[in-house]
Amino acid sequence: MNKQKPDFTEGSGNIYQDLGFVNADEQLAKAKLAMGIEMIIKERKLKQIAAAKILGINQPKISALMNGRLSGFSMERLIHFLNLLNQNVEIVIRTKKFSLSELGSLNVIFC
Repeated sequence: MNKQKPDFTEGSGNIYQDLGFVNADEQLAKAKLAMGIEMIIKERKLKQIAAAKILGINQPKISALMNGRLSGFSMERLIHFLNLLNQNVEIVIRTKKFSLSELGSLNVIFC
């Protein structure tokens, strides 16, 4: 048997950057915020209609949010949704231990 190691490329930690998306850091930050919202909705066992009422949007927008379709949501709006879900959002800025080309990324931490 021929046991060759499969070819692979190690990811950067930002799938949007790895796939060549414009504004990859913003896309990743929005995805992390949306995942936090989705996690809270699921933990509270909220139906989409109930979540929509809390967030002041309609059910189709909740569906889009829960399915990762985030183009209609700004980071500010996602943070506002987290606030409406009784969450505090902290943006942490710290020096990275990476190359200069990776500067400018945003880390979002959920505690």
